[in-house]
Amino acid sequence: MPAAAVSGRAVAGGSAVGFAAGWNIADTGAVAEELASAYGVGLAVVGLFTTALFLAHMVMQLPSGRLSDRLGPARVCAAGLLVLLACNALATVAPETWLVLVARTLMGAGTALAFIGGSDYVRAAGGSPFAQGLYGGLATAGGGAALGVVPALDGALGWRAPFVSAIAVAAGAGLLLAVSPHPATPGRTGARVRTPVRALARDPGLVRLAVVFAASFGLSVVIGNWAVTLLERRTGLSAGAAGAVAALTLVLGVVSRPLGGWLLHRHAEHARAGIAAAALAGGAGTLALASGSAVVAVAGACIVGLAAGIAFAPAFSGAARLHPQAPATAIGLVNATGAFTILAATPLVGAAFAAGAEVWAFAALAALWAASALVSTTARRSRRG
Repeated sequence: MPAAAVSGRAVAGGSAVGFAAGWNIADTGAVAEELASAYGVGLAVVGLFTTALFLAHMVMQLPSGRLSDRLGPARVCAAGLLVLLACNALATVAPETWLVLVARTLMGAGTALAFIGGSDYVRAAGGSPFAQGLYGGLATAGGGAALGVVPALDGALGWRAPFVSAIAVAAGAGLLLAVSPHPATPGRTGARVRTPVRALARDPGLVRLAVVFAASFGLSVVIGNWAVTLLERRTGLSAGAAGAVAALTLVLGVVSRPLGGWLLHRHAEHARAGIAAAALAGGAGTLALASGSAVVAVAGACIVGLAAGIAFAPAFSGAARLHPQAPATAIGLVNATGAFTILAATPLVGAAFAAGAEVWAFAALAALWAASALVSTTARRSRRG
């Protein structure tokens, strides 16, 4: 079978695993009010269902990378899917808050294993930077699909809709993974090299990639989370219309993540300039969201969504290239910075909203994102020097 066909099948298998991970991150938020009623809690508690998962997801990034480097991405993907299957099954037992919080916390370990394993699977199978971007776009699409599908299942499945649908998606991903060609396991090739995390954290190149990824992915998720409330306050849009506009900040990553991979693959000499331009555009789009004009806000949401995905493939491919002896661990470190940014910045922006300073908060987010363009400029100058 031609190498391109093998690589394509591997990309499909790895992307299916990433899609399953993305589904679990958004599925409970899709029916938040229904879950609040079923569990007898407020929406803030339902929000903890996602927070618990994301906290474990962040903590497990480096361990997931270590396991993928040591055992091979196919095994880590399979482990992640098994965790997702088991934890979602546990969550279907009864509508008990303590039970779902335990299940969702453990589920975060599964999403980390699946996401890092899937990315490393695509890389190890010879996937190009475009394939890595496609993987990232499909992983994001998993969350978007959950937002559209889970509410439609609520009538038939009730409060179990997020969990039963996640089981179906994970099972489907497992079947696709099983028939995909598996990359070589590191342990079988003798390439079992352990790189201290401190050495990775001290690598200036990896730190630059982490900063760029934290700004593009991390800040864009924070912006997306608060854009609905901002638009309702500033433009007078209804909740539904504001939600549709805010969704653009994340959904358009399906386009821009592969685009960033294509840029790196076809025009590598312009990749840094493209990342810097995307950072400046993302900052401008963030300001547009806070302009008070619905028309300008729609344009801003589109710009944010398109700008946010450009750095994904360069960051992940670049991390693996800098540390070929521990590529998945390097990717895990970069991805952990994005998760940390989301966990740290989301409540801070919430505090600003509570104080009536939402415009200033978005101005700060815009400034931080735009400032990350300096990292790419510094990297280029260092290389020339």
